[in-house]
Amino acid sequence: MIVFSGGAAAAAVQGVAAEFEKATGARIEGTFSAVGMMRDKLVQGAPCDLVILTKPLIEQLTASGHVVAGSACSLGRVKTGVAVRSGTPHPKVQTRAELHAALSGAQGIYFPDPKNATAGIHFMSVLTALGLHELMSSKFRVFPNGATAMGEMAKSQESHLIGCTQVTEINYTHGVDLVDVLPLEFELATDYTLGICSQAQYPEQAMLLSKLLTGEASAAVRKQGGFEF
Repeated sequence: MIVFSGGAAAAAVQGVAAEFEKATGARIEGTFSAVGMMRDKLVQGAPCDLVILTKPLIEQLTASGHVVAGSACSLGRVKTGVAVRSGTPHPKVQTRAELHAALSGAQGIYFPDPKNATAGIHFMSVLTALGLHELMSSKFRVFPNGATAMGEMAKSQESHLIGCTQVTEINYTHGVDLVDVLPLEFELATDYTLGICSQAQYPEQAMLLSKLLTGEASAAVRKQGGFEF
């Protein structure tokens, strides 16, 4: 069965894959990227059984008939955090001034697509509020989604790197450390919600996966990654 999901929920899906496959004999074919990109694929007619996006996007897709009414379930809320490469100093980022200083001193700023990714859209607004969106633009390292951005930061040989994306994508990426969530005035907590697609080829399997993803089967991996519920 086919799943389209924001990157923040990738590990949760992977965490229940074995149990799902044992119960159904079917494999999960997951695509994980920016929520805007995943929404567009579904709306454009790409086959999909279950979709995991932000709560507002699932509500929009339910209203447009792309998601079955009454099938929406929350996996939990995910905050947006600041990351550095493992083994490098952790800057202070708990206030506006500290975050400004940390970003200003970076040689590379890694984050997801500021047009389609939830964290990327938000982080660009933070950079703008801090007056850094033009001043530091040459330091921006932008990738399609947060998981890719963190993976690339982990591999980079540059020094003085910093990144921002959903805390789940930071926690699940080897080679990067979560420094802290964004300062309270810039906080973003995103409710990741799933829905069963109206044109699902395997609606019963989608319903089972929905229960696994929002129940005890995935609770530990969700909590470990940074989901709050």
